[in-house]
Amino acid sequence: MIIARSTAELQAALRPVREEALSGVAFVPTMGSLHEGHISLLRAAQQPGDFTVASVFVNPTQFSPGEDFELYPRDEDRDLELLDQAGLTLAFVPSVADMYPVDFATRVLADPSLTSCLCGASRGPQHFDGVTSVVARLFGLVTPNSAWFGEKDWQQLQVVRSMSADIFPGIEIRSGATVRDQDGLALSSRNARLTPAGRLRASAIPKALLNSQQDNFSPTRTTAEDLLEEATQAFSSAEIELDYLQIRDGQSLQPVSGSITEAPNARMFIAANLDGVRLIDNVPIFSSPNHQPDRAAAATLAGSTR
Repeated sequence: MIIARSTAELQAALRPVREEALSGVAFVPTMGSLHEGHISLLRAAQQPGDFTVASVFVNPTQFSPGEDFELYPRDEDRDLELLDQAGLTLAFVPSVADMYPVDFATRVLADPSLTSCLCGASRGPQHFDGVTSVVARLFGLVTPNSAWFGEKDWQQLQVVRSMSADIFPGIEIRSGATVRDQDGLALSSRNARLTPAGRLRASAIPKALLNSQQDNFSPTRTTAEDLLEEATQAFSSAEIELDYLQIRDGQSLQPVSGSITEAPNARMFIAANLDGVRLIDNVPIFSSPNHQPDRAAAATLAGSTR
């Protein structure tokens, strides 16, 4: 595995690929502290003949003042070992100074129709502006044919898709289904900061979300409001502090209300705070072949949610 620690080293490593045009470039951007969710994206990205690139960069511009930028888990040695074991071709591990030189002044503003809700409402619009800015810079440096993102941060996925369609139409944005731990909790780098008691309480999040899916809800719960009320009660019983709990269209991110059967793309979204750790998750209300991991998790949890 090649390790590039600067944009110059990255360009040197990619030059033969571009000149010979022998393979495509598949890219997986990460903020490090890798887990099986990241590795699953790498495995999916590794198509025969592709040159695979992953970045490890904790992006400061997507953190608001007072958020957990300094506390965000970092373990570069472990990350590089995992990437090497996963068969990655090139790891890009830049510094903040290299990604944002002193004369760097360009920002890419995210589509406000996608960022004025959910995490954009609670963390502020600058959060997603920071995401689109760093992803645009990474896309410009790596120039991939495809880029892979996890569905756990569904809103971010839609924001990146919108930005890429406008600025980088040649890049195919691909997604990987949410990977869950044995207790159903969506894998996240921030999970490592949970106390054992907090981790136990956090298991109520996937139970309530997965119970809202079509395979599990009863015929008497027919509206978005019904599903939200039941989930809210479950979170209250677990003493989980909600940032938001909403049902929205999975593509437009517009709110869904009334009969849930009239919203085939509906998803339930949650952000919660436990032990000072912010956790996010989401599930589609209606089953889809593209979300088999969620359905499998729902089956294992059904006994404790009914």
